[in-house]
Amino acid sequence: MSTTTKRIKNRAEADTSIEKPDRLFVESLARGFRVLEAFAEAPTPMSLSQIAKAAGLDKSAAQRLTYTLAKLGYVEKTAGGLVPGRRLLERSFDYLRTTPLVNRAIPILADLRRAVQERVDLSLFDDLSMLYLVRMQSKRDTFYAHLVGRRVPTFCTSGGRAVLSHLPEDRVLDILERSDRRKITPRTTTEISEILERLAEVRETGYSLAIEEVLIGEVAIGVAVLDNKGAPIAAIHVAGSLAEWKPEEFVQRVGPLVIAAANGLRG
Repeated sequence: MSTTTKRIKNRAEADTSIEKPDRLFVESLARGFRVLEAFAEAPTPMSLSQIAKAAGLDKSAAQRLTYTLAKLGYVEKTAGGLVPGRRLLERSFDYLRTTPLVNRAIPILADLRRAVQERVDLSLFDDLSMLYLVRMQSKRDTFYAHLVGRRVPTFCTSGGRAVLSHLPEDRVLDILERSDRRKITPRTTTEISEILERLAEVRETGYSLAIEEVLIGEVAIGVAVLDNKGAPIAAIHVAGSLAEWKPEEFVQRVGPLVIAAANGLRG
């Protein structure tokens, strides 16, 4: 079972566990969102049967929901099957333009991008994962490196570990124990004891260094963005190529700049 399917299944179980007297919870609306979440299963058009299975619904319910969503523009029909509708982009735009952190971050990230000439990202802390909000590209990148809304694990990413370094130990352990700590690359750190050692290093240096933990050939530095109470809410990270940078040179050049950028977003 994929991570996406597990997430949808867990939400479906949570939906059905809501106490019946709770009149504010609209189960049909929740099922509609599970249909939309089903598209995260694969970047290809899906059949009605595939959507029903991924969303944990019977085919009849999936048919009614996809029909309604299609009428509203949130699902579209293609020759190969059903795909997310372009109206979803409008809702993403609504979220980004109403999030103060994004508004404050853009000029700071743009300055950082000009200074380092490498990819600069802002990701939002969301428990087990970091969610990309802003991405400013370098001269070389993969398709997925351009897309906002992508999730990456908190436990092994530079930004994620930067965030974890600011959390209480009991919460860190809770996140690590619930994480799907599988290796993304041969160099992904998955053992809790080793991750805790990395977090201790982050607390000393102020930044998190990840070398080929998510992408082969990539070195990344992440620094947590804190709110006005000192709690981590996001992270700024810069990624470079090991073909062009030695890790120690990357740290010396980029580390202080990322720390300064994150401090500029604090509060």
